[in-house]
Amino acid sequence: MQHRKLGPFQVSAISLGCMNLSHAYGAPVSAEQGERVLLAALDAGVTMFDTATLYGFGANETLVGQVLSKHRSRFTLASKCGMQGVDVAGDGKLVRVIDGRPETIRATCEDSLRRLQTDVIDLYYLHRWDKQVPIEDSVGALGELVRAGKIRSIGLSEVSAATLRRAHAVHPIAAVQTEYSLWTRNPEIAVLEACRELGAAFVAFSPLARGFLCGELQDVSLLDAKDIRRAMPRFSPENHAVNLRLLPRYQAIAQEVGCTPAQLALAWLLHKAEHIIPIPGTTSVQHLQDNLGAAGVALGADVMARLEALINQQTVVGNRYSEQANCEVDTEAFA
Repeated sequence: MQHRKLGPFQVSAISLGCMNLSHAYGAPVSAEQGERVLLAALDAGVTMFDTATLYGFGANETLVGQVLSKHRSRFTLASKCGMQGVDVAGDGKLVRVIDGRPETIRATCEDSLRRLQTDVIDLYYLHRWDKQVPIEDSVGALGELVRAGKIRSIGLSEVSAATLRRAHAVHPIAAVQTEYSLWTRNPEIAVLEACRELGAAFVAFSPLARGFLCGELQDVSLLDAKDIRRAMPRFSPENHAVNLRLLPRYQAIAQEVGCTPAQLALAWLLHKAEHIIPIPGTTSVQHLQDNLGAAGVALGADVMARLEALINQQTVVGNRYSEQANCEVDTEAFA
């Protein structure tokens, strides 16, 4: 496995997003299946595992801690704060809340450490910038956690280049995590370059376009009732039908290169810049192994250009988030 720099760490060029095991795409997998995927990733050379307080409202951190804590010296552990489940109505039902207040960040970190069964988190992200709290205050609290030895480095998720620079002035930012793939190109506006200038890694989540670029999701009506893609405009039946027209030419390029569609998407990211680290998630050991094979796929400039001309912000139909979710992120948007 190739490695790339992330703050003070060297991590596998393709790492693992753990969210899918507990959150977002329907019912969580069994603990036994989650363990199989996590251990298979570790054995295959994955050295960064990415989780969050939000995922499964703590269940994903608990799973990662139970399975991987005994192997703690073998990998870089990343988690997130600033967005979690809260019993707002007092009825025992947890709802997603964005809260970047320093006191909340400190309390959330303690909960994460306990669930992850570790003394320190290597990379701790602010999952969303709480726009009611100055970014300087939230990052200042994270800096205090670094000085206290609770976390080793700080990351931000879904922020603009301007917000990144404000945060970096308070404390060095090791990584920015944002959705990035052939069909979500917003980071190319400014934040990719800002990361490069500041020496921060860019961690690409949903690098397979939430499964679209795998080529297997043909009928969105089959998605689980709780699958978050049901609320995403790109996956509405009307928009998805239009976007599917991109796949035959995309799959033909994969066949020409001699790789799977998923490997082509990940190889494109790896070739875009040395500071990009994709973190595909999966519930399948077979898909995990396929994804990791992308590190060995070579793409020439001509193939890169053809891919970018085929799938981009002009050819993909529908926004990536609903109007409400768009209001919660701080990334630059294409017109």
